[in-house]
Amino acid sequence: QVQVVESGGGLVQAGGSLRLSCAASGSIFSIHAMGWYRQAPGKQRELVAALTGDSSANYADSVKGRFTISGDNAKNTVYLQMNSLKPEDTAVYYCKADGVRTGYYQADYWGQGTQVTVSS
Repeated sequence: QVQVVESGGGLVQAGGSLRLSCAASGSIFSIHAMGWYRQAPGKQRELVAALTGDSSANYADSVKGRFTISGDNAKNTVYLQMNSLKPEDTAVYYCKADGVRTGYYQADYWGQGTQVTVSS
C-alpha cells in the first residue's frame, strides 16, 4: 500500500510565501518522478512543477522564477517553495508520484490535496 501525503497549504497575502511538502510512503522500490499539480475552481488540473529521479525539474510558465521544486530521493519526498504568490495561484495543490515501483507492480499515486489561498 502506497500513500502520498501533502502538507503546508494555507492562507497567505499576495506577495507572500508558502512551502508545500509531500511524502510517499509504503513498500516503495523506486519512483520515476514526483510533481505538484493544482486545480482552481472551474478549471482543469494543471502541472505546476515536476522533479525526476535524476533531479531534472520542469515548471509551468506561470510559476517560473517564483516557485522552486526540490526533493530527497532517499526519503521519497518533494517540496515546493512558492514565493511572490499571486491571487491566481489560489487552488488545491496535489502531489503526484509517477512510476512508483513496488515489487513487480508499477503505478501512479495522488495525494489528497492541500488548499492554497492567496488574498489580494
